[in-house]
Amino acid sequence: MEFLEQLLINNQINWQTATLRILLSFFIGTIIGFEREAHNQPAGLRTHILISIGATIIMLLSIYIPQTFTNAANGDPGRIAAQVVSGIGFLGAGAILKFGGNVKGLTTAASIWAIAALGLAVGAGMYIISAIGAVVILFALTVMDVFEKVLFKEKLYKKIVILVKKRYSDINHFQKVLEKLKVKVSSAGFESNSVEANNKIIFIIAIPVIYNLQLLAEELEKTEGVVAVSIEILS
Repeated sequence: MEFLEQLLINNQINWQTATLRILLSFFIGTIIGFEREAHNQPAGLRTHILISIGATIIMLLSIYIPQTFTNAANGDPGRIAAQVVSGIGFLGAGAILKFGGNVKGLTTAASIWAIAALGLAVGAGMYIISAIGAVVILFALTVMDVFEKVLFKEKLYKKIVILVKKRYSDINHFQKVLEKLKVKVSSAGFESNSVEANNKIIFIIAIPVIYNLQLLAEELEKTEGVVAVSIEILS
């Protein structure tokens, strides 16, 4: 027990303190990565573990160099570690996926950045701060996820194409119809052709994940002058 206490308070980087910090970093990466893996995110358990351990090793190296090579000029412990903050953005960008108007993976990208910061903190021997940070991050990913879904309903983006007779081609009228159906219009477009008898009115809409698209199409078809309605998934 005394040996463990000495390792915890020891600021000198040796193989014992490094092993302790790497194992703690592995544990923190595991609990955060497990939560992301449970949500089927592109960056899951192993990714978070590797990022956490990698950041810890970099921090250990940053501290070890000026401690060991005392005669080296400009031995700044924060110099190497600072590159993690900017470099980790490339991994975060890889977790962000765009499906048309729908963007996925922003939370996972943020968790990658946060787990790298935790790894650096562990490597620097900031155990209490690392533990507090891990708990708060896990709270944000779990409890706040439920709170966010209750308060702000998740939305999906769809494309509606309405084929309508020319004399009924009032885009404002159809916007009002969509508003009555509790559909938020993100953008609207209009296509006209002098040869054809019909025009196309195009809407990009934001709707809740659980929404009856068939009912929406049927209600739009009841509008005077509508020839056909199609609803496409943006991909």
